[in-house]
Amino acid sequence: MAHLDRMRAEKLMCEIGIEALILLSPESFTYATGAQAGVATMWRRSGAVAVLVPRDHNLPETAIVSDLFARNFREVSHITDVRESPIWVETVNLEAEDKTVSATSQVASAWRKSARADDFNRPAIFDPAICYQHLIDAISQQGLTHNNIGFEASAISVSDYQIMSDIFSEIKLIDASRIIDKLKMVKTAQEIVHLRQAVEIAESGIIAVREAIDVHITRDELTEVWRKAIANHPMSSRLSGSWEYISVGNNPWGGNATITDGDLIKVDVGCLIEGYTSDSARTFVFGKPDDTKLEIYSALLSGFMAGIELLQPGVPLNEVYHSTLGAIRKCGFPEYIRGHFGHGLGAGMGSEQWPFISADEETKLQPGMVMAFECPWYIDGLGGMIIENQFLVTDNGHEMMNTLPLGLEEIIKIPITR
Repeated sequence: MAHLDRMRAEKLMCEIGIEALILLSPESFTYATGAQAGVATMWRRSGAVAVLVPRDHNLPETAIVSDLFARNFREVSHITDVRESPIWVETVNLEAEDKTVSATSQVASAWRKSARADDFNRPAIFDPAICYQHLIDAISQQGLTHNNIGFEASAISVSDYQIMSDIFSEIKLIDASRIIDKLKMVKTAQEIVHLRQAVEIAESGIIAVREAIDVHITRDELTEVWRKAIANHPMSSRLSGSWEYISVGNNPWGGNATITDGDLIKVDVGCLIEGYTSDSARTFVFGKPDDTKLEIYSALLSGFMAGIELLQPGVPLNEVYHSTLGAIRKCGFPEYIRGHFGHGLGAGMGSEQWPFISADEETKLQPGMVMAFECPWYIDGLGGMIIENQFLVTDNGHEMMNTLPLGLEEIIKIPITR
């Protein structure tokens, strides 16, 4: 399913004065088309696929796809203007051929029907020039004025851009990466479902880890508990991936430490549904925490609660940041500093996406945004501490998608006597 909102796209393109938008990354391709980008994007070089989105929402989009995936694309996507770019994989369709004749005759017939040119050749991987020429042709056929075409500059390298700029020599290309970010920032109903299901599965894994915490259990063993728990969840068939940052003991950065009395266990994890990743975290302590751990965690919780108060439509993200930071500092840590206290969620390369809850981010919260809000502190000699929830901005405030308690949870295990 495609998630691109053409009406919002038109409004955002009008704001910066561009006539069309070119999407180049695999994630943006799927976002706009509802179809997978295909194997030619594995190198993450631009020009394997692309989508042209005219500013006028009444004009159709154009998709440039790998010829190997063109048939599937037409079955899946709503886009009907589909232009093919050959990749290295040779293929032929013999479904309609006479199986009583020789293989050579069948293949020759199929190639004739496909109108394969005599000079047809396959590149080593793909030829970005073919993709870009398709875009130029579509721009011309759409009747655009060949000026101010926005493109996903964040998805193209300096070396690859030279190829694109040479072909687009008569067109003024405008960096529209932030427009694409803003489009993805507000989620569709289906995207929200993906993220809600992802965090539900992730929390089942956190619960399993909590129950497995015990003396002599290692970090790697807890990781295996996490993996098995999410694999056994009723919705596990929908998983497209997972990740974890679990730490045990005084080293918050990893290592296969073994749990001992008083150790912190940080569980920062995420699950992916259709590429959409959740992000949430909790901190546990085995046994009774000492005063240092309690004091620091209390400060983080104060910051978290202060930030929560501002998670509502119309509030700039930098206000959330300063409120959170100020509350932590008031607890006796005036030099505590962190670059951001949360981020957008979606189907990007990593678990963190723009916008960020940072000191200089003036973007305002809007209904439909799904973000992670976090208060972490990773302290050598003490361990990792974090409180992190995933939230949905609603018309009147916000909805926390997590259900687990926020406090520093003590894990007390009574030894079994024989």
